Amino acid sequence: MEAQGSRRRHLPVLLLWVNGLMTLGFAGARQQSELCNESLMLEKLPACGKSFEEMMKRVDSKKWCNLTEFIMYYDNFTQCTEREANNASCFWPNPLAEGFITGIHKQFFSNCTSEKVHWEDPPDEILITLILIPVLLTCAMITLVVWCSKRSDILV
Repeated sequence: MEAQGSRRRHLPVLLLWVNGLMTLGFAGARQQSELCNESLMLEKLPACGKSFEEMMKRVDSKKWCNLTEFIMYYDNFTQCTEREANNASCFWPNPLAEGFITGIHKQFFSNCTSEKVHWEDPPDEILITLILIPVLLTCAMITLVVWCSKRSDILV
């Protein structure tokens, strides 16, 4: 009996200890203790861009807007930028890496924007119908509920 009481007293301490371990990253979360070396990252990222540029030379420029033609190259580029950011103790993505990636996008994919769809309202007759049907159905349902609640012979 006394052993059980002792266990109960030690349970909060055990829970706090486990919580501390998890907070410190014992559960697999990696904490960054070093500050981001932005200059090192900016020095290394162009190598990723150069490698991507070399790989994109293998793809016909007319096919640059078709992602299936170069998805593996883009994946390598993404992994390279992530690796270099992590090697510089920086999170990824971060504003500097995003700026670099945006520059690569402008270089290779600036002509890939799709035509913007111009949305128009439907004609007034259709618009009025689409608005009135739910309003009238709501009114009809409210009327039906009120009418049924006043008739006691329907309620069983």
